[in-house]
Amino acid sequence: VQLQASGGGLVQAGGFLRLSCAASGRTFSSSSIGWFRQAPGKEREFVATIGWNAGITYYADSVKGRFTISRDDTKNTVHLQMNSLKPEDTAVYYCATTQRYSGSRASSRASYDYWGQGTLVTVSS
Repeated sequence: VQLQASGGGLVQAGGFLRLSCAASGRTFSSSSIGWFRQAPGKEREFVATIGWNAGITYYADSVKGRFTISRDDTKNTVHLQMNSLKPEDTAVYYCATTQRYSGSRASSRASYDYWGQGTLVTVSS
């Protein structure tokens, strides 16, 4: 499985970006996809995940109500729509995949088996 994250960039506070995660392989439709982020000097943290089972979603409290995760199984792609961005959202964003967990059980780094390379999001104040 290979994952390619894209869509990062520089945006002002209050603005929006849409990240995409394109996956290769035949297991996409039976996989949960998660987004994590890592700010400079900090550990990688969970952002959001969407499951294979009816697209069940789960979000970190810090992004709930601002970010929306969605999937298009016909294109093997997951999107992360990020609205009302804040400077504290600045980080490298990574997507990852797992066939073992979904929902809240897919909110830890250890739940995931394959990772993409990351895309940088910078929010200026």
